[in-house]
Amino acid sequence: MRGKKPTGAGAGPTAGGGSGRGGSGRGQRDLRVRVKTAKGRKLSSTRWLERQLNDPYVQAARREGYRGRAAYKIIELDDKYRFLRPGARVVDLGCAPGGWLQVAVARVNALGETPGKPRGRVLGVDLQEVDPLPGAETHVLDFLADGADAQVRAWLGGGADVVLSDMAAASSGHRQTDHLRIIALCEAAAEFAFDVLAEGGTFVAKVLAGGAEGALQARLKQAFTRVANVKPPASRADSAEKYVVATGFRGRPAAAPRTDPEA
Repeated sequence: MRGKKPTGAGAGPTAGGGSGRGGSGRGQRDLRVRVKTAKGRKLSSTRWLERQLNDPYVQAARREGYRGRAAYKIIELDDKYRFLRPGARVVDLGCAPGGWLQVAVARVNALGETPGKPRGRVLGVDLQEVDPLPGAETHVLDFLADGADAQVRAWLGGGADVVLSDMAAASSGHRQTDHLRIIALCEAAAEFAFDVLAEGGTFVAKVLAGGAEGALQARLKQAFTRVANVKPPASRADSAEKYVVATGFRGRPAAAPRTDPEA
């Protein structure tokens, strides 16, 4: 990350490159990059490329050395809830490409760069290999596999203080199906967190608004003292994503009662 430390997005990236012009927005429109549809390139690809080129968070990520614009989401969440404290032990599920790891390394003092502050640990797991990152330990691991929780605890030498998940299931193009898939993924991440979090720990995960997350919310409220739902400024306005931030882990909640379909 070229040695830079994360900065809060409160004074963060602004469209138009900080031209200093007034509120007309004229400078922003003047600087917008237009992408022509090339031969063989789909219109959807052209629109995605144009959005990337004009996204102030993408520009800021390149400038500050982050591996993706998603780094600003965890920065904004941590600026508000303060769960990435020096000395914390952090597990990032589905950590590729590593933007959240970069933020966690700096904020928990994993490299010991802040004298007088405890040194944290950052561990990332993913189904694919992740390019090495100083201060972070990464492993190829399916967190859904039997024994994955025990393996993570062994790597950490105990429980985690924070479990993060920015995972999203592959898009099907059908909004409700995608919503159900990501809720199922988030529920699995929560169950993993119940097994590895130390008392007082924090769970942060991405979900999609869509009406099927009630059971997840109820279960989290049993396990944590506070559960908040927030859409950080770095989340695109047209995205249905939001993040659940559950703090003050009390322990694994009781299993939900099973209903008998024959009753």
